[in-house]
Amino acid sequence: MKTGEDKKNLPRLKEKYRKEVIPVLLREFSYRNPMEAPHIEKIVINVGVGEAVQNVKMLDVVVGEIKQITGQSPLVAKAKKSIAGFKLRAGMPIGCKVTLRADRMYEFLDRLISVALPRIRDFRGINGNSFDGNGNYTLGIKEQIIFPEIKYESVTFIHGFDITIVTSAKTDKECKTMLKLMGMPFRN
Repeated sequence: MKTGEDKKNLPRLKEKYRKEVIPVLLREFSYRNPMEAPHIEKIVINVGVGEAVQNVKMLDVVVGEIKQITGQSPLVAKAKKSIAGFKLRAGMPIGCKVTLRADRMYEFLDRLISVALPRIRDFRGINGNSFDGNGNYTLGIKEQIIFPEIKYESVTFIHGFDITIVTSAKTDKECKTMLKLMGMPFRN
């Protein structure tokens, strides 16, 4: 149970969701109860490092950078099958992922929307069609250096990653409306 003291330390985006987004969603989609309004359940950040087959140290660098960006230690993903063409054996580490929930999730999304995305060169908004049909949104980031936590001088190689926002929305329209109200800069 949260105390009165904890309520003061709510992430900015969570407070915006509660005070501004829910009332608009209630009106727009004719929900009878605020609990019916869609909410963000988790954010999953996934990084595939194909070069880790030749150089395992690259994965250590990626794990460190993802830890800096998210504030949480990533889980190292291992290959499930051997693929001779890629010199890949089952059990070799080839990527990492992080699942963010609760306040850490809202803080990451706030930093993504307000700080990281505007730092992309020639940024005109993100693709508004990357929904999966079930109310979840996936966004691909091409360079990790858009996050201010990563110092450009210390970067050994540029890599990208996928950010999946999993919501309780039943349709893509509900999810897109909710994310747009939270400040996600959609292009279309």
